[in-house]
This record gives sequence, C-alpha cells and structure tokens, in this order.
Amino acid sequence: MELLEKTQSALAELFPEIAPALAPEGEGGQETPPRQAGVLATDPAKHGSHLDVLCGPDQVVAVARLMDREGYFLEAISGVDWPDKQQLEVLYDYNRLGGPHCRVMVRTFVPRGEPNVPSIASVFPAADWHERETFDFYGVHFQDHPNLIRILLPEDADFHPLLKDFMP
Repeated sequence: MELLEKTQSALAELFPEIAPALAPEGEGGQETPPRQAGVLATDPAKHGSHLDVLCGPDQVVAVARLMDREGYFLEAISGVDWPDKQQLEVLYDYNRLGGPHCRVMVRTFVPRGEPNVPSIASVFPAADWHERETFDFYGVHFQDHPNLIRILLPEDADFHPLLKDFMP
C-alpha cells in the first residue's frame, strides 16, 4: 500500500531520536514494556488504524501539519485517564478518504496534574470543538486555543466527569 508507506515514512522523519517510555506500561491489562515514541504499522482490523504514532506533547502540532500536508482530515480528539500512572493520554484520529483509505492514531501523554497540550486548531479548525470537549471531560488544557471554554458542561462546572476518580 503506497499511501501507507508514504505516510509512515513522512511521520518517521519527525522522530529521529526521541527518548523512550512515554506510554504507560500494561495497557489493556497486559504487562508490556514501555514503548518508544515513533510510528508503528498496525492491523486496522484489530486496532482500528493503519498507523499508530506516539509523540511528545510538543510534537502534536508538527504531526498535525504533516497530516494536513498529506491530505488527512481530523476525525476526533479524545482522552484516556491513567490514574495509576498519573497521566492523561490525548488521542488524535486522522483519516484520509477519496483514494486509498488510511487511518492514523496519534497519541501523547501528559502529567495528570498539569495536562497541557498545544492546540492544533490553527492547523485543523475543526479541532476547536474536539479540544473543548476534551477539556470539558478530562481537564486537558490546549495551549493557544482560540476559545477554550466549556462546550457541553455548565460554564461554572469545577469537575471533569471522565476522570476515573470523579465522584458525582
């Protein structure tokens, strides 16, 4: 698949030498060694994406620019709370239609106590609502977001209901 290889090669150029162990161990209940930042080809039938990219928070904008340049669109942004690791995972789903179909999952991890990630709304304007929803439910602050206010919860809400330690 030429598109998959081209995308994988372009993404791999962003990660020449990156420190290991950004991902928490034991995802999915299994003990796994920490994964290094970079690009993995995956089985879309098993994982839902063709490529899985792990990057640092400081790289999400560069990855977004590359995905835009390669003709991808942003499908979703969401989060996962890993309280045992004191981390939040921010997930970006990219897709490409109108030719060879290719889905790319980009993930980054931030400290649970300081969940800051640069906004990609300047690259993908549709990220505006996705980032606001992730802020609402997980408390992730998207730096330089043009309007990071509550989108679904009341403006005065002082909680993030998808954090695993949230108690109503």
